[in-house]
Amino acid sequence: MNKHDLVIALSERLSLTQLQSLEIVNAWEGVLLDALLADQRLMLQGFGTFHAWSQTERMGRNPRTGESCRIAPRVSVKFKPGKFLLGALNEKENDCQSTKENNDETI
Repeated sequence: MNKHDLVIALSERLSLTQLQSLEIVNAWEGVLLDALLADQRLMLQGFGTFHAWSQTERMGRNPRTGESCRIAPRVSVKFKPGKFLLGALNEKENDCQSTKENNDETI
């Protein structure tokens, strides 16, 4: 799903115009960026937490030439999924396992 697909899904789910949904998505991006720039964590209870972290300088390798090169330090973003998000994502997997176990028992 890309940004355009997200805007369409939000507009359908919330009965908004696509322009209103786009404004919501852009506002969300702005709030997230402002929090990360202020070195704050953005935590959505049950969904997950976004936080900035500093990657240190390190040596890398050009895959085409094999030549070593320095990779400059930079700030990146990490996302740690919350309990409810992980539960929802793994619910399908658990359903598949229980179905498989039931099928194995009937054989």
